[in-house]
Amino acid sequence: IGLLPEPARQANGYRAYTVRDAVLLARIRRLTEIGLSLDEVRDVLADDAGRELAEVLGELDADLARQEREIHERRQVLAVLLEAPLASDGPLSPALAALLEHAPATTSPAAAKDREHLSLLDAAGDGAGAELLAAMRPLAEDPEVLVLYERLDELAGAGVDDPRIAPLAAELVAAVPDEVLAMIPEGEPSTTGLGRVLLDDYPPAQRAVVRRVMEALAERVRTRAHRRTP
Repeated sequence: IGLLPEPARQANGYRAYTVRDAVLLARIRRLTEIGLSLDEVRDVLADDAGRELAEVLGELDADLARQEREIHERRQVLAVLLEAPLASDGPLSPALAALLEHAPATTSPAAAKDREHLSLLDAAGDGAGAELLAAMRPLAEDPEVLVLYERLDELAGAGVDDPRIAPLAAELVAAVPDEVLAMIPEGEPSTTGLGRVLLDDYPPAQRAVVRRVMEALAERVRTRAHRRTP
């Protein structure tokens, strides 16, 4: 795929790969696992080109340590959910029930997944507050949002380097009004802990879109919070 140059063949016809090649291959795998496109991976590798092997190994080790912490967080969340199994058709809070009642009917799998995630968060006691859910009502009723869901559906079988990912993520972020952002606490939405569990429920290209959306919204929330700080 052109991310690493192929070494020259030896007299026996085999290519001679080095330890650095093996480390970079591991790094490529890690970068693609967290949702980077091939072009973004290529940029990262270009930055690594002039660095010492020990430095690259150290960064790879740090990446693996972060991954280990994230897995631990996900297992903690799952343990909580397993202690109190949740029925998918269980009762919803009045605020979430009202939000879903006013959302237009759709056959979009992505929209259905979004509602499942909201229901899970609501039942687990880790969901949005009543005021935030009320503020989301215009967003849920917007027919243009259904079009965005349908575009997300189209990425179900796509790769993480699909060119539709970035523009769709940008449009989804732009669709969220400031009234909703004003009620989201700083540091949210988070892509760790339960957020990571929900992200893993998506196939690769859709996960890349949702991750971009979550990170961009968290940045908008952080920017608003800092503007309010005297």
